[in-house]
Amino acid sequence: MLNVTSVQLYTWIATFLWPLFRLLGLFSAAPLFSEASIPRRVKLGLGMALAAIVAPTIGEVPVVPVFSYDGLLIIVNEVGIGLATGFTMRLVFAAVQSAGEIIGLQMGLSFATFFDRSAGGQTMVLGSFLNVVAMLIFLAMDGHLVMLATLVDSFNSLPIGGTPLSGQGWLAVARAGGTIFSSGLLLALPLIAALLTLNLAMGILNRASPQLSIFAVGFPVTLAGGLLVMSLVMPQMGTYMLHLIEIGLSSLNAVLAQLAH
Repeated sequence: MLNVTSVQLYTWIATFLWPLFRLLGLFSAAPLFSEASIPRRVKLGLGMALAAIVAPTIGEVPVVPVFSYDGLLIIVNEVGIGLATGFTMRLVFAAVQSAGEIIGLQMGLSFATFFDRSAGGQTMVLGSFLNVVAMLIFLAMDGHLVMLATLVDSFNSLPIGGTPLSGQGWLAVARAGGTIFSSGLLLALPLIAALLTLNLAMGILNRASPQLSIFAVGFPVTLAGGLLVMSLVMPQMGTYMLHLIEIGLSSLNAVLAQLAH
């Protein structure tokens, strides 16, 4: 007859559940995995499958009942690690989307919006387009696999336990948030400069020929000029998006190292 003690049962449950909470924290914030178009059951099933694969490789885990104070602390830590990892990578795509919104405002496409389920509100079409381009680059370079591998490796630097996470890690995440504005502005800078030059030229033309109605021709000229410039700079924008994604992936290790201090 097979006898199973409560300690053995808690160990089996904990070995599976603790990695699952860290993975689900990642799935709730990381790009691609957190998309609202992916059903929650699919996310949960993927997390359970990955947890079953990862569990035998993480070594010893605390034998703590899940429904206890110590178990609650471990759950908070694991979810926090996953959220910090996913949110750090999400900042890259937020920078790309902010660049699209800046360009859309300059081109006069601020009215071209639609409801984005993942953002939970109205989003500019151009920002969503650049976000899709960045997501395709992210998938092409296997960024989602690198992100998952980084999280799995974090079980060595951040072992499962009830020790509170360092505040320096959350400070590193907050500092990474500042790159949304700087990186987004740098990405949109070529089109901002071109459209500003075009607007200055139309202003000079209006002063030279007052009978020409700039308000009638300004919008189509700005829109056509913006689309033309964007078609010319898209290859360079793709290169810069690749650079941003590489920086985001490299910053994951820095954030996890700060959380461990």
